[in-house]
Amino acid sequence: MRLSTRSEYGLRALVSLVHREGDRPVPLRVIAEDEGISEQYLEQIFVELRRAGFVVSVRGAKGGYRLARSAEDIRVGDLVRLLEGSLAPYDCLVEGDEPGCGKQDRCYTRRIWQRLQNSIEDTLGQMSLAEAAAEPVSS
Repeated sequence: MRLSTRSEYGLRALVSLVHREGDRPVPLRVIAEDEGISEQYLEQIFVELRRAGFVVSVRGAKGGYRLARSAEDIRVGDLVRLLEGSLAPYDCLVEGDEPGCGKQDRCYTRRIWQRLQNSIEDTLGQMSLAEAAAEPVSS
């Protein structure tokens, strides 16, 4: 399973916002430059982040974005679900969807994918934006 650039860039942009946040809102242009991401692409992502209540925008010459609530109160899982949709590795695990393979009565591998999904959701659900922004992890 691979996540798209929407969640990668959205998370990187919010971490950048955490690092720059102070008394003044941060212009999207500054975040885009910091992260090497297209400002136009970030604009699309930030529309969703604003609608979902992750960020607030401030208009004007000294405008920009700031977090709508503390970084400790923002869960990485909520952000990724917003930008990606479901975290299910296969469509048959998406709530409300029917398994598409036709083997729902005799699927022996579904429990593997369900455990994987649960692990992903648990990990991302437990991690706050503040924790994600704490220290870079070396490889």
